[in-house]
Amino acid sequence: MAVPPPPLVFFFLLILSLFFDPTHQKPSVWLNTTTLSKSGDSVLIKWSGVDSPSKLDWLGIYSPPSSRNHHFLGYKFLSSSPTWQSGSGSISLPLINLRSHYSFRIFRWSESEINPKRHDHDNNPLPGIKHLLATSPELAFESGRVPDQIHLSYTDRLDQMRVMFVTPDRDDDRAVKYGLSKDSLDDVAAARVSRYELQHMCDWPANHSVGWRDPGFVHDGVMTNLKSGLRYYYKVGSDDGGWSETHSFVSRNGDSDEAIAFMFGDMGTTTPYATFLRVQDESVATMKWILRDIEALGDKPAFVSHIGDISYARGYSWLWDHFFNQIEPVATKLPYHVCIGNHEYDWPSQPWKPEWSSSIYGKDGGGECGVPYSVRFNMPGNSSEPTGTSAPATRNLYYSFDMGSVHFVYISTETNFVTGSKQHEFIKRDLESVNRTKTPFVVVSGHRPMYTTSNEGRDAPMRRQMLEHLEPLFVKNNVTLALWGHVHRYERFCPMSNYTCGSRGPVHVVIGMGGQDWQPIWEPRADHPTDPIFPQPLRSMYRGGEFGYTRLVASKEKLTLSYVGNHDGQVHDSVEILASGEVQGGEAGGNGVEALGNGIKAAVNGSDGAGFSGYGSKSDSKLTLFVKGASVLVLGAFIGYVIGFVSHARKRAISENSWIPVKREEDS
Repeated sequence: MAVPPPPLVFFFLLILSLFFDPTHQKPSVWLNTTTLSKSGDSVLIKWSGVDSPSKLDWLGIYSPPSSRNHHFLGYKFLSSSPTWQSGSGSISLPLINLRSHYSFRIFRWSESEINPKRHDHDNNPLPGIKHLLATSPELAFESGRVPDQIHLSYTDRLDQMRVMFVTPDRDDDRAVKYGLSKDSLDDVAAARVSRYELQHMCDWPANHSVGWRDPGFVHDGVMTNLKSGLRYYYKVGSDDGGWSETHSFVSRNGDSDEAIAFMFGDMGTTTPYATFLRVQDESVATMKWILRDIEALGDKPAFVSHIGDISYARGYSWLWDHFFNQIEPVATKLPYHVCIGNHEYDWPSQPWKPEWSSSIYGKDGGGECGVPYSVRFNMPGNSSEPTGTSAPATRNLYYSFDMGSVHFVYISTETNFVTGSKQHEFIKRDLESVNRTKTPFVVVSGHRPMYTTSNEGRDAPMRRQMLEHLEPLFVKNNVTLALWGHVHRYERFCPMSNYTCGSRGPVHVVIGMGGQDWQPIWEPRADHPTDPIFPQPLRSMYRGGEFGYTRLVASKEKLTLSYVGNHDGQVHDSVEILASGEVQGGEAGGNGVEALGNGIKAAVNGSDGAGFSGYGSKSDSKLTLFVKGASVLVLGAFIGYVIGFVSHARKRAISENSWIPVKREEDS
């Protein structure tokens, strides 16, 4: 065999070196494991071989792995890894079990390929999918068929507790085992099964493959014949599919006058990656501080009240999974009660849409039309309204229950509430039938507020309808507290009727500061609407922009509502209401949480915020009231100026960046 001439050998070796040169290796992505044990565990995603990396190169997160390239769950830019400029790097992501495998893809993307028509909720451009560089192996969860997303709620009976959970398959044998000891879960309750399908969704993106993911099967079991005020242990699942960990709760105590609740609205959830919508990172702190409070409770029953705008999924179904996984540490210990908000329900063809609501009811629900909300929760009562489509009826609209000395009522601001409607008749009948000897306090909760001093002009027609049709019922039946969400701030009003303060009357409180970060400005002066000065009306006793939640503690003699800020876990406002209806205190930094235990009391002792005390006291002179009013106006003007200055500075700073977070009114 003839030996090739030396020049040809050199050329041949040169070609081979190009193929095997490590600087020209093919991009690859791999995982440190192909299985995770449970939701919340992290996977380390590594890559190498990305030639001439760009700061816009990105990692896509997909589930199921068969998803099309532009149907990702979310994404992370490779530049978030410290070594990205070398063409190699790694990102660690905590993931939840979506009942299907995950995969990860790396894409090349450049600024010249930005498509202004494809953008996320903040108008930032969504990553391009033209240049796929590498795909990872698939990732699974070992937990497989073990139940997930466990949460409790009350039923219409004092001696019961409902538990709901999600699994990837139907399995009609799944049940709840419970008892008074971890080692003796001798009582068993069967769990019925339900689910919803893509065709039940009413609009985009919920009814499109970009937003839809299989929601799994929702199981619903009721623990019965519970003894009052005792700690019960329980687990859910089946012998075939596996059982959850053992959890516990304290049953309602029908012999106690005490009521304890943790209350907020508009919390949402968060994800470890960017997605199509803005998520609510502050929701993590809300759950953290409530968990602290639960630890201080000991063996006292309590519940959570989340009054609308629950997950902010808005048609992207995996955000519901993130939400339920996030609340599980709380919702497995305390009943988690909800009412419906615009972001669970509103869609263009919803059945009740009177002429005055044309600017109010829109596309805020992302096409879900209340279906995930109705199937994933099961509140007391049997209220429902047909959707007018193939979707199942919307449930959990209005209901009530007693806890200790308080009668709690939940209403829907998204469905018909005017005189003559089924809901109006329920509210009227319910309020008129309250036994004020047994439950001297009545607390009504709904999503959109009847009163607010925020600059929420779009909802003004609804507030007028609420004042006409609902406020007379509240005043006539001596409602103690009216709690509202929707506006993502805290604001407490004086006892009030028709914008007029008095010594008695419902105390309206806006508590929509649970996590959603879009903040409206306060209402400016009517004659200077563009100036950053926002006077605080005298009817508004306290208002703040911090995230947080409220704690309600009531005995037979007194009800105390306290506002806890997420930034420090301390009380920043509180109000006390006597069984007679008299409102006492109202100063910020109150200590109305002594009944919860020394742990919480110690945590709030450092709170020393200033507020208003003794509003409407008979001992106040006209001069004192005048000075107070003038002080409020001056203080409001100063605070408004500072807020306006800071806001203007932030806008200037943001405008210098190419990625602009736009906060829009429909975020409320």
